[in-house]
Amino acid sequence: MSEIKEPYRIIISGGGTGGHIYPAIAIANAFKERFEDAEILFVGAEGKMEMQKVPEAGYKIEGLWISGLQRRLTLDNLSFPFKVWSSLLRSRKIMKRFKPHAVVGVGGYASGPLLRVAVKRNVPAVIQEQNSYAGLTNKLLAKKVRKVCVAYPNMEQFFPAEKVRLTGNPVRKDIADLAGKREKALEHFGFNAAQPVLMILGGSLGARTLNDSMIENMQQLIDAKVQVIWQSGRFYFEEMKQKLAQFEGTESIRLFEFLKEMDLAYASADVVISRAGALSVSELSIAGKPTVFVPSPNVAEDHQTKNAKAMVDNGAAVLVKDVDARKVLINEALALINDNDRKARLSENIKVLAKPNAANEIVDEIVELIA
Repeated sequence: MSEIKEPYRIIISGGGTGGHIYPAIAIANAFKERFEDAEILFVGAEGKMEMQKVPEAGYKIEGLWISGLQRRLTLDNLSFPFKVWSSLLRSRKIMKRFKPHAVVGVGGYASGPLLRVAVKRNVPAVIQEQNSYAGLTNKLLAKKVRKVCVAYPNMEQFFPAEKVRLTGNPVRKDIADLAGKREKALEHFGFNAAQPVLMILGGSLGARTLNDSMIENMQQLIDAKVQVIWQSGRFYFEEMKQKLAQFEGTESIRLFEFLKEMDLAYASADVVISRAGALSVSELSIAGKPTVFVPSPNVAEDHQTKNAKAMVDNGAAVLVKDVDARKVLINEALALINDNDRKARLSENIKVLAKPNAANEIVDEIVELIA
């Protein structure tokens, strides 16, 4: 087995949402921990959140002019072939200049063009599929790449079995170790240790249903003396702030556009309400939190419902349909908060499904490919 003498050069491509970006950063961090001199370049889509989040994490990123196809006829759709051609051309230039030893695709618009160019140039390529239901781009790319790292079992229905590696989804290191953080977490949020804490996560952009469910049932939460950490998301923050101000007794409601200290939020939470994006599911499994999942119906192939059902089938979570959430979600959450036996059971079962070493296992796969 030959060994690379020069520093490793790795390209990680994809993004669009936190569910793609944060696993990508976790892989990069794990790679840099093992190989300090490694050069890592990210490739994302111009105008998407990775162009901000990746530099904040300390990595270089280059953007492609690329977006998805809309379901209706738009000007964006008419420009789509030009975007694909432009992105393939730019990907070739990036590959030629950077000369990576391996390329990792994490999903998102930029992942497709970059991986296509990589496999054509015979550069070892890996897909990291976060969801329990694979998207079309990854299914097509899987025929050409060397390995597919997945987070759920039985993914051979989508990918060639000999390429599949069950690694789990990489998550931020601080979330993997919440032991002893609760006291600091409660102090950080200004909470009383004697009262329960409910956490609501709608993803980085936000979730209309979860936010409306909170406002419509806010009085019930206030009356129950539940302390709340509420991430509304960027799109809804100002609207929710105004609506929350109409209530009295909201001293224990903490509304955030985006939660930066996610480890402290998890450490303080007794129960979590969350969308069922792959990253959220993985983080909550590692954190071992009793969770009520409300899958988004507005995602490809309804994959969030499949993610949530994979948890529910193992007795590891509660599922509330998006269409029912405004009426029953807060009742379900409060019932769970008051049922210590059920909380303990869900916490134990969700921990069993966690994959805390996912990032390092993916690095193992990449290094083995290069070698």
